[in-house]
Amino acid sequence: QVQLVESGGGSVQAGGSLRLSCTSREHIMNFYCMDWFRQAPGKEREEVARLYAGGTTNYADSVKGRFTASKDADKDTLYLQMDSLQPDDTAMYYCAATYQRARCLSGQYNYLGQGAQVNVSS
Repeated sequence: QVQLVESGGGSVQAGGSLRLSCTSREHIMNFYCMDWFRQAPGKEREEVARLYAGGTTNYADSVKGRFTASKDADKDTLYLQMDSLQPDDTAMYYCAATYQRARCLSGQYNYLGQGAQVNVSS
């Protein structure tokens, strides 16, 4: 049974916007942290946003001021609003969730979404 289901993504021109959603089958407040990360061909995995259950959200420097991560506990859904998209943002985007603090800090996930492709053309 799929735990995290992603939606959104697609193709846009540079400067455009997209929003990704990640819906959990479990109450998201059970997770210590939830991440958005991306993987582009030939590049290292990059964590773009991390949301902690306590409310703190951290962003990668590469997306600060352009991407906004949020969550709706009533809908058990995580969002990633991406504005001012650039060609370098082209990647497969994944959401992930972790129960335990230690696993969160080491980048190990309990659940991983199926991925959503984002393509940004110049």
